[in-house]
Amino acid sequence: MTRTVTIYSADPCARCGKAKALLERNGIAFDEVNLSKDPDGRAELAKRTGLMTFPQIVIGEDTLGGLDDLERAEADDRLHELVATPASRR
Repeated sequence: MTRTVTIYSADPCARCGKAKALLERNGIAFDEVNLSKDPDGRAELAKRTGLMTFPQIVIGEDTLGGLDDLERAEADDRLHELVATPASRR
């Protein structure tokens, strides 16, 4: 069972594009909330993560962080584990 991955993005945002490409390259499906097109998403992002920078990646109910955090998880071979494992089992 995999956890839902949500990426909060904005247009234009090169770092958002890199984050989406990294997830796609790793075969990880994600839901995108484009805050340029969804103003209500900004309030959801602030409530969910406490952050307003882009991109923000949320796995299940856990905030992973931004592009640097996503790249670090990939480099450390933790990305697939984070997506596959519920937080309570890590």
